[in-house]
Amino acid sequence: MSKEARSIKKRILIVDDDPSIVKIIKLYLTKNGYEVAEVFDGQAALEQIKTGNFELAVLDLMLPIKDGWAVCRELREIHNYTPIIMLTARGQVHERIEGLRLGADDYLVKPFDPNELLARIDSVLRRSERKTTEDKSQEYEDELTIGNLSLHIDGFSVTVNRLPISIARREYELLAFLVRRPGKVFTREELISQIWGWDFNGEDRVVDLYIQRIRRKLGVGVGWQLTTVWGIGYKFEVISS
Repeated sequence: MSKEARSIKKRILIVDDDPSIVKIIKLYLTKNGYEVAEVFDGQAALEQIKTGNFELAVLDLMLPIKDGWAVCRELREIHNYTPIIMLTARGQVHERIEGLRLGADDYLVKPFDPNELLARIDSVLRRSERKTTEDKSQEYEDELTIGNLSLHIDGFSVTVNRLPISIARREYELLAFLVRRPGKVFTREELISQIWGWDFNGEDRVVDLYIQRIRRKLGVGVGWQLTTVWGIGYKFEVISS
């Protein structure tokens, strides 16, 4: 992110129960033009992020009172889409994938270089800003309906047979991306680039997990289907009756 882009300071919330880590991150981010606040447990993090006063949260996984998973899950359930970068001392793939499935935007394994954290914050904020710009350019679309499926653009929500479906932000973004491009096949790599960002370095099977969750939540499509194109990727198909 350029110095010009940081001239209007963006607010970052740091959540970690290790004061030394919080101090280092805060000093580094402040030096690089961010305004930083800190909390030390999951419940305080939840309350602070709900205020909507932060552009991004750096959230440790292992926290007192509520862990990072619980914080992320509760925020996404109430449709709070503040970008989240998860910090974890553990490097297991399934834990990283679980964090992403719950709605985290990126993750970083401890110990980490502050330069890498800064790069990831810049990247996540760029993606978030791009998504906001795309949403504004599509404001004329209040609702997108195909068969029994409706995407409500302003509300970032989905209904099937006019019944609301609980869907996480990343699930919504992936579904909306495919729905707006019916019939076009996208590889996992293309979907990761579009939804998670080109610099995402996680497992590409996270796309499969998201597709599975979307299918499970939406159920049987009437007038549409989310199709696996074996050996290539996925597409959204409109089915004429």
